[in-house]
Amino acid sequence: MIVCHCQHITDRDIDAAIDWMRASDPSALITPGKVYRALGKSADCGGCMPLFLSTMRRNDNLEIPMQLRNLRALPTQERPHARRQESH
Repeated sequence: MIVCHCQHITDRDIDAAIDWMRASDPSALITPGKVYRALGKSADCGGCMPLFLSTMRRNDNLEIPMQLRNLRALPTQERPHARRQESH
């Protein structure tokens, strides 16, 4: 099935790119931009993005690597502008 008419990308192209990226780097975080780059293409109008994303989500190799799960920004002990020097 054609997913992106502007760049002529099929669901098979997306699956192949995701499978290739996961095989080459098991800890990679796979994004739509990386899939486009792996295919040697770039997003054009963006009209395909909902279908592009749903196609990506159906691929079993899209799963987030275990070491990247549950990461959250840690709260800092500093005040928001504690490092900024006050000018007098």
